[in-house]
Amino acid sequence: MSKDKLIIFDTTLRDGEQSPGASMTRDEKIRIARALELMRVDIIEAGFPIASEGDFESVRAVAEIVKDSTVCGLARAKRIDIERAGEAIKPANSGRIHTFLATSPIHMEHKLRMSPDEVVEAALEAVRLARQYTDDVEFSPEDAGRSEPDFLCRILEAVIDAGATTINIPDTVGYNVPHQFGELIRELIERIPNSDQAVFSVHCHNDLGLAVGNSLAAVLNGARQVECTINGLGERAGNASLEEIVMAVRTRQDIFPCDTTLDTTQIMNCSKLVSSITGFTVQPNKAIVGANAFAHESGIHQDGVLKSRETYEIMRAQDVGWSTNKLVLGKHSGRNAFKTRMSELNIQFDSEEDLNEVFAAFKALADKKHDIYDEDLLALVNEATFEDENESIKLVSMRVCCETGEIPVANVTLNIDGAEHHAEASGDGPVDACFKAIEKLTGIGASLQLYSVNAITGGTDSQGEVTVRVEKDGKVINGQGADTDIVIASAKSYVNALNKVLHDGGRTHPQLGDV
Repeated sequence: MSKDKLIIFDTTLRDGEQSPGASMTRDEKIRIARALELMRVDIIEAGFPIASEGDFESVRAVAEIVKDSTVCGLARAKRIDIERAGEAIKPANSGRIHTFLATSPIHMEHKLRMSPDEVVEAALEAVRLARQYTDDVEFSPEDAGRSEPDFLCRILEAVIDAGATTINIPDTVGYNVPHQFGELIRELIERIPNSDQAVFSVHCHNDLGLAVGNSLAAVLNGARQVECTINGLGERAGNASLEEIVMAVRTRQDIFPCDTTLDTTQIMNCSKLVSSITGFTVQPNKAIVGANAFAHESGIHQDGVLKSRETYEIMRAQDVGWSTNKLVLGKHSGRNAFKTRMSELNIQFDSEEDLNEVFAAFKALADKKHDIYDEDLLALVNEATFEDENESIKLVSMRVCCETGEIPVANVTLNIDGAEHHAEASGDGPVDACFKAIEKLTGIGASLQLYSVNAITGGTDSQGEVTVRVEKDGKVINGQGADTDIVIASAKSYVNALNKVLHDGGRTHPQLGDV
C-alpha cells in the first residue's frame, strides 16, 4: 500500500524571522533558501512582501533563484498585500500566495471589528484576487484554534469554492492540545462538503510546548501539509520544529500513513546555517540537532549502543547529517579541498574573488587553530557575506589593556570611508571599553539590545562567535563576528551591525500580522 505524501511547508524565512532579533538580510535569506531547496523542502515561505521594501526584494530574490521548491509570499486579506505578494513571486517557477484573515470571535470583535459575514466576504475577495496571480492559493483562518467550528466550516467551504487549494488551520497562539486539535482537523475534513478539493495544513505555535504534538495529531487526522521552521524558530516560543516533524513521521512509519520526500541528511547543515545567521544557538538537548541528541554518557547506555545501536538509538545520526560533522581541514589543506568541502556544505560563491577572500580567511584561521570544523567554515562565510562595498566602517586594529584592580582601556583604530581614525575609551570590561571606543569614533548612537557569545566548537582554541543586536530609530539589526580572540570577535560583530545600520537603516520588525 502506497503512502500519502506529507508536504513540508517551511516558514523559517517568514515566521522564523519574526523571532525578535532574527531579521535576515536578502543574501542571508538566499543562502537559507538554497539549503532548504537542497533538502527538498516542498514550499518555502520566503517572507511577507508588504512588510517592507526589503522583505519584497528578499521574496523576489528567492523566487528568482529557487527552481525546485514552490516559493510562497504571505499576504493579509487586503488588495495591497495580495498585489504585492503576486508581484514578488512572479519570477518563481512555482509560486504560491498565502492569504489569511482572523476567524475567532475575539479577533473579529476586538482586532478586525468586522462581523462574521464581512469576514467571509473579505476572505472570498482575497482568494479570488490571489487566483489572478497564481493557481496555488493557500488560505488560513487566523486563530482557528479558538474559532467556532461551525463558522470555520462555513468560511472554509466558501474559500475552497473560490479557488483556495490549500486550507491551513493555525493554532496561532499555541492554545490547543493534541487530542483536541486532531479532532478539530478530522471534524473539518468530514463536515466540509468540498474538503476533498483542498490539501489541509496546520501551523502550530509552541507557547505550551505542544507545537510538534499538535501538528502530528493533525497529520494522524488527515492533514497532509505541516508548516514548520528549522530549529523551531518563530515568534514568541517558536513554531513546530521541521526536523522533529520529519523525523517523527520517518521513524514511526508504523503509525503514520504518510511520509515526506525530504533529504534528511541535509537537516544538520540547515540547522547550523540558520543558527549561525540568526545568532539563535541550539540548546544541547534539542531533539535531532542538539549536540547531545546522539550522545551517550551513561555506562549502561554506552555498553548497549556498542553492542547494538538500536538498544538506545531509534534513528541513525547519519540520517540527519551528523556524519558530516567531522574534522576535514587544517593548515595544510589546499584550495581544492576547501572548495569541495564548501560545496558539500551547500555554500556557493558568486565569483572566484569571493572564494579567494574566504579561502584567505580560512588560511589565517588555520594558523591560529589546528583543526577547522564545519562550524568554523560557516562562521567565515557569515563574515564575508556583507560585501566590501557596503562596509563604510572597517576594524583596522585594537589594543585592550585589562588587569586585576584596574579599569580596562581600549585603543581602537577604524577605517571610516577610507580614512583611519583612532579613539581610546575605558569601560566596565574589555568589551564594554571596546564598544565605547567604536561609538566614540562612529557617533551612530545605536542602542545595544543583546550581546551573545557562543563557542563555535570545543577546545580552548575554539573560535568565539559573537552576536550583537542593536536598535536604531525603531529598527533592529543583528551583527556577527567570529575570532579565536573573543574581544576581537566582539568588535567585529559590533562593526558589522553598525555597517548594516548605515547601509540600509535596518528593517522594521515584520509584525503586520501572524498566522
